[in-house]
Amino acid sequence: MVLDLVIIGVIITLGPLHNTAFILLLSSTKGVRKGLAFILGWLATLVALIAVVTLITGGKPPAHKSASSTAVLAVKLALGLGMVLYGEHKRRQGFGPRKTPKWFARLDHVSGWMAAGFGVLLQPWAMVAAGGATVVDAHVSSLASYLALMAYVLIASASLLAMELYATFKPAAAQGRLTALRTWIEGHQDQAIVSLSLALGLWLVGKSIYELV
Repeated sequence: MVLDLVIIGVIITLGPLHNTAFILLLSSTKGVRKGLAFILGWLATLVALIAVVTLITGGKPPAHKSASSTAVLAVKLALGLGMVLYGEHKRRQGFGPRKTPKWFARLDHVSGWMAAGFGVLLQPWAMVAAGGATVVDAHVSSLASYLALMAYVLIASASLLAMELYATFKPAAAQGRLTALRTWIEGHQDQAIVSLSLALGLWLVGKSIYELV
């Protein structure tokens, strides 16, 4: 479980869409406050999902080879296959610079509550769902499981936290460098989506098939 959560967390934090939106928020009026609201919405979503999963499982992983554990593996396999198919579809479409969505221009005028809402909506939901399916194996009475869950949330939020801290303590330097980072992300967004989708998808498919057989 720990390795799976680390891999999923890393893939999530590298996602291009939410990072681009977050940089635009930081560049807007009162950007640091809006960025903090975005992070709180983002963290609340991840924590809420973990809480719901642990409530459903009662904090105990399902027995090996039981119907419940098989169902969870089937969900992870389906998510993995979906990511592989999506990544391959994007790859066949070809790569090219992506234009910033028009609605991103409105981020300068959003309130803190709306910024928090974007932190919920811009989650890479297929990957977050894979994380939730992996949390099923957590044993909440174990300190190791608690630490693994905390590490997962922090890793999945690492890029946002790093940019927020940078913009807070070095606003002048952050403005130019984060803008350059956004430009680079937009120019390589398709490659990032394909690479991240295929990497996590293949991992989930391989791991799920191995555990099913």
